[in-house]
Amino acid sequence: MKNILITMIIAFVSITFCQAQKIEIEKVGGGHKFTQNGQVLTMDNLSSKVASNEESLRLINKAKTSGTFAIILGYAGGGLIGWPVGTAIGGGKANWGIAGIGAGLLAIAFPVAAGADKKTKQAVELYNASLNPTSYIRSKPELNVVANANGIGLSMSF
Repeated sequence: MKNILITMIIAFVSITFCQAQKIEIEKVGGGHKFTQNGQVLTMDNLSSKVASNEESLRLINKAKTSGTFAIILGYAGGGLIGWPVGTAIGGGKANWGIAGIGAGLLAIAFPVAAGADKKTKQAVELYNASLNPTSYIRSKPELNVVANANGIGLSMSF
């Protein structure tokens, strides 16, 4: 009997106080920083944290794809701008058409990166909304006087 009581108390405490932790969102520069319990989360960490919520995981995966595409466009655009600038600094004849193409790639990369950040933020907000606001619910017990065929007594309802 004593073991059953101890097991029930441990189970109750575990269910009551253990819950999934909310992911914090902090605006940083042009994007967001995501933390949980003071630990900064990368995109891979976010994927594993929100895996329990199917819609959040789908949004995170889309954001990762968009983010990778934005990085590729950004590096290509920067390289295409940097090549003619370096040529001009070195005293050669620069091809400014290539720099224009690079600027166009950067102009595409910025909105794609912003969209990836927006999808990530939406995924985290959706995940946080799916968590219980609190697992510990303070209920006020109700005491009732009960009279039946067995006698008079007190009844406590939670």
